[in-house]
Amino acid sequence: MKNIVVNGVEYTPVNKPTGNRAVIVVDRGWIFAGDVTRKDGRLYLSRAVWVFKWESCGFAAVVADPTKADIRPIDDVELPEVSEIFSIPVKESWGL
Repeated sequence: MKNIVVNGVEYTPVNKPTGNRAVIVVDRGWIFAGDVTRKDGRLYLSRAVWVFKWESCGFAAVVADPTKADIRPIDDVELPEVSEIFSIPVKESWGL
């Protein structure tokens, strides 16, 4: 990601994740993270976790530090790609 300017302030990305792990927000408010594969209109998450809840901070703080949330391991997840609201690339061990 390149630097961006918001309201005259320039921001630079600090940590660029590598690999294909991401936090995925899907419709109905579900939030998962996993190693993402996209194929034939489907999302496949391996090494998946479910971001169950958090209380003391905002979503951005949870993405920056997953220990601030109640994150639960789950089996691999398969979703229709159209259910994805947005995704945020994260480090390869995020949430594990």
